[in-house]
Amino acid sequence: MESNIQKLNRLKKERNAVILAHYYQDSEIQDVADFLGDSLALAQAAKKTDAKVILFCGVHFMAETAKILNPDKIVLIPDLDAGCSLANSAPAPKFKEWVESHPNHYVISYINCSAEVKAMSDIICTSSNVDKIIAAVPKDKPICFAPDKYLGDYISKKTGRDMVLWNGSCQVHEIFSETEVINLTQQYPDAKILAHPECPQNLLVYADFVGSTSAIINQAKISEDKQFIILTEPGVIHQMKKNCPDKEFIPVGSIGGCACNECPYMRLNTIDKMISALENLEPQIILEPELMKKALIPLEKMLNLSN
Repeated sequence: MESNIQKLNRLKKERNAVILAHYYQDSEIQDVADFLGDSLALAQAAKKTDAKVILFCGVHFMAETAKILNPDKIVLIPDLDAGCSLANSAPAPKFKEWVESHPNHYVISYINCSAEVKAMSDIICTSSNVDKIIAAVPKDKPICFAPDKYLGDYISKKTGRDMVLWNGSCQVHEIFSETEVINLTQQYPDAKILAHPECPQNLLVYADFVGSTSAIINQAKISEDKQFIILTEPGVIHQMKKNCPDKEFIPVGSIGGCACNECPYMRLNTIDKMISALENLEPQIILEPELMKKALIPLEKMLNLSN
């Protein structure tokens, strides 16, 4: 009898599909992906693929990005409800008002936003390339940065650029417990703390390394240290363990006291839903052509600067 993984692989071949997955997906989805990466790497992979169908295992804004970059391809997401608290924090009508209230500002939007917000932005960034994007803006040009206030605050301090920040955040990174971080540093005094810049400043002050998802994974790989406290979504630990089976990775609990801090949206995707998506070519990401054209401009600016 055909297993689920065998069925998935058969359907993928029949549909001429490629599976793109984010590091925050369940480990079994990470293991069947054709390409695994963070937001920047996934955008680059979506741009390059020759497949007719893209099955995007991540959240809605990521699948939208793939569709914007591939308007003639079918882009599927296993669960249409796989949204993003950060993207949801910037509804397009309010964002439009905010942009209009800051004339002559250069609008940089973190990729964790809707297609509508991208279309109103001058350029998109990710946590992998935000330094490069900021550096490309003339120093006398004022900047609006959205939607993540913590990433914006971190990069503002790092680069010395004053920026007007949208008041948005990622629910996963915002609710890590500082008390738990302190307790873990006492339990594991030799452990290095690796943190994502979507974390609030009160957490980042404890970090030995701050970087994007892929940068955190790479740092653990190249470091001579053997223990790491992980201040980002714990899905990354699967790849860390695969890369470094001799090292120990410790997740940080949330303010609410749970032992882990998984993104509830990312975890809506499953192998069964992936199979259903390829069988039925649903749910599809559908966007208006004019919206895709407008959103493509700042995305392509980002990709060109990221090469």
